[in-house]
Amino acid sequence: MPDRLSTRIALAFVGVALVTVVATGATLFVALRGLHQDAALAALSQTSQPLVFQLRAAALTGDLRSLLADLRQQVAADGVTVDLLGSDGRVVDLTGEGVPVDHIPIDPASTRGTVTTGTARFADGRDHAYAATTLRGPNAVGPTRAIVLSAVDTSAGDAMRDLVRTLLIVVLVVAVAGIPIAFVLGRSVTGPLRRLARATADLPTGDLDPLPVEGPAEVRELTSRFNAMAAELTETRAREARMLADLRHDLRTPLTVIAGFSAALADGTAVGDDAAIAARAIGEEAARLERLVAELEAMERLREGPDAIRPEPLDGAEMLRETVTRFGPAAAAADVELTALPADEGADLRFAADRMAIERILANLVGNALAAVRSGGHVWLAARSVGASGPNDRSGVVLSVTDDGPGFPPGDVDRAFERFYRGDPSRAGSGTGLGLAIVRELARAHGGEAHAENIAPHGARLSVVLPASPVPPATPAPPVA
Repeated sequence: MPDRLSTRIALAFVGVALVTVVATGATLFVALRGLHQDAALAALSQTSQPLVFQLRAAALTGDLRSLLADLRQQVAADGVTVDLLGSDGRVVDLTGEGVPVDHIPIDPASTRGTVTTGTARFADGRDHAYAATTLRGPNAVGPTRAIVLSAVDTSAGDAMRDLVRTLLIVVLVVAVAGIPIAFVLGRSVTGPLRRLARATADLPTGDLDPLPVEGPAEVRELTSRFNAMAAELTETRAREARMLADLRHDLRTPLTVIAGFSAALADGTAVGDDAAIAARAIGEEAARLERLVAELEAMERLREGPDAIRPEPLDGAEMLRETVTRFGPAAAAADVELTALPADEGADLRFAADRMAIERILANLVGNALAAVRSGGHVWLAARSVGASGPNDRSGVVLSVTDDGPGFPPGDVDRAFERFYRGDPSRAGSGTGLGLAIVRELARAHGGEAHAENIAPHGARLSVVLPASPVPPATPAPPVA
């Protein structure tokens, strides 16, 4: 098969045209041959009428042999042969020249003047058309029953000549009308595909304007999907650029601190208590870098897809109690009261999820809250069940962490889960800016979602809605900005 689609379309059109012409030609040939054969038989029947009158007149004299010779001479110029048939349908040999055909069937019940037509293979090996006119009725006595006129059957050749003339016109019409149609059809398909090919080649090098959605339905769908992919890729590049800028910012501060204190230790500037402060600062910044790398690795693992999630039966209330136990000492050291609120009576807080992922979600939420509240503040953990409110909804649980800190700045609630977002320095602490982004990625990996809101009179609540069992989205969730 040719490589180019336009060539394949042209060949397909030519093939369809050839099949159409052949089918039309075969049908026309059968019809034309029948018409020519009917015309030849009608002409033989008409020619036989005056000959019949002559034979009836000759019957009075009985000189059939000389009359037959005379009749043959009359029609010889038209390529017609005249013979007489006996009552059994066999040719009567009056001239001694042999019979042209052994037998021509005649209906025994045919009456005088009845014409029987058809074709038969004669002694010369060719098909002849014949018209046999009955001279005597079924009860008449005599040697001759009918006169038969025959001629070589040329209906096939005549039909073929007519067909050739007709097909030349058909082919010309098909070519004149079909070539522009094939050209327009090919362009309607290959044009958008060529644009797609050029755009695909340009896609790695820069942004692209959306391609026009035109052509057949399949091509339009392909173009629409390409436009969506190109837009997503452009947005992903923008997010990557922002992420790299944020990474440079997050790396520059600890590296500057580490480099400065390292130089002070190396040249002896920092001694005694200053040396201890320098060592402690270097350790803290190194730990900060280690957390940043660890959380970047966690984000990368989330890209592995559904295989990264290993669900097991969990209980929301139990997960909250374990979280309070884990973070109790850190909260007490910061003079913050950490409490797990009791669940509603009869609430079903059981769900299936990856235990390590849920522990990571709660750890990041609690860590964010502890960094936000001041000494003497409060952090509350809560869990509640949610039921299906519609045919497409699923039951599940909501895990939330609420603090009485300053809350998010106005207009920044929707950005709480963006990578490296730090709308309020009071909520940043020594974090990496990736903790809440990881919370949302883990929630989406389970088929859930994360939400943030400010509460009155002050404070913030971060919640994660999780289905009763993991439901990975049909299409991958868009990367977090």
